[in-house]
Amino acid sequence: MTHHSSSFAALLNKRLIVMLPLGFLSGLPLALTSGTLQAWLTVEGVDLKTIGIFTLVGLPYTLKFLWAPVMDRVVPPWLGRRRGWMVLTQLCVAVALGLMALTNPKLHPGWLAAYAVLVAFLAASLDIVFDAYRTDTLQPHERGLGAAVWVNGYRVALLASGAGALALADYVGWQMTYLVMAAIMVVGVGVVLLSPDPTLVAAAPKSLKEAVGAPLAEFFSRPTALGFLAVIVLYKLGDAFASALQTAFLIGGLGFSATEVGAAKGLGIFATLIGAFIGGLLMTRSGLVRSLLIFGVLQAVSNLGFVVLALMGKHAGALTAAIVIENVTGGMGTAAFVALVMSLCDARYTATQFALLSSLEALGRVFVGRPSADLVEVVGWTQFYALTAVAALPGLWAVWRIRRSIEPEQKTASQTAVMEPATLPVSK
Repeated sequence: MTHHSSSFAALLNKRLIVMLPLGFLSGLPLALTSGTLQAWLTVEGVDLKTIGIFTLVGLPYTLKFLWAPVMDRVVPPWLGRRRGWMVLTQLCVAVALGLMALTNPKLHPGWLAAYAVLVAFLAASLDIVFDAYRTDTLQPHERGLGAAVWVNGYRVALLASGAGALALADYVGWQMTYLVMAAIMVVGVGVVLLSPDPTLVAAAPKSLKEAVGAPLAEFFSRPTALGFLAVIVLYKLGDAFASALQTAFLIGGLGFSATEVGAAKGLGIFATLIGAFIGGLLMTRSGLVRSLLIFGVLQAVSNLGFVVLALMGKHAGALTAAIVIENVTGGMGTAAFVALVMSLCDARYTATQFALLSSLEALGRVFVGRPSADLVEVVGWTQFYALTAVAALPGLWAVWRIRRSIEPEQKTASQTAVMEPATLPVSK
């Protein structure tokens, strides 16, 4: 393992470098169908009830596993199974953003909603194939750092399509802003054309039936399949609990102003980037299992910062420290988690397996909001944040239980690359 980590420079190669712009392209459409779109609708004077309906636009992101098998099965006639889909879906996202730009929200809110759903569907599809490409392209020892570089690109895109788009709209208007974002997606096709071919090239499933059934059958044929699922669901659970009501706690519970919280969260974004990067670098030295355990412990401990904050009350320094520490450790945990999901995918069905596993992890985030609120009412904020640290422990226990099965996953992935020669799909 050490010869891989002799120096940071030795790690920098085309496979890793391309992860930054691809991560950016993956993240760009997200805010344009959520926060930025809400801002546009509000400025145009669209009523709140209508805006509320627009929040459902994000659904495709949680349901993407439903059509991921199609992207494993169908091989476009250009650039192969992964890069072919990347070019196609990216151009479609650009066109759909263009349609949003040319729609007046006051006159045609229905059409704008339809186009926003289309953008979300296409962007979720782009994520499916990006995740598969990243998994098939990075070597096992590069996955942690590759995931970190990717997350950094993604976060920068969220800033560009969030705060950046809002600032731009003040100067050039909303329609022009959305056209600029569409143009960036078109230019991004160049990145895909320059990207290296995947390292692992396996034959596509023979039929759609195989593409749907085989990824599940393959996954559950593994002796520790349930253990892997437990880790996927539980590993980020403490984090999900801690962030579910964070804004409500800081503004409503402690009396910070929205501006103070916004500034601290802005710092938090950069802290996440640094955390993911540090995590990725450390993983090249310490391997996946050790990283998952160490970063998981740090994630749990970081939640205690909010216990301290709850005890101290409104204290600007403590607020900044709690948010920065939580985001640094969260970024480290995310890098390890993404590397784990990548290591669990079979090269034949990467798109489907990755989409399924990441949707499972998202379920935790979606469902913790309500129970969190009930818990706070019963025990108060201080105990609540102490309990979020405890909620991180089952995930760590699950990692420890299956630690021996995690590393072999990495080895089998690199062996399949050797065993299966790069096969091009035979046209019937």
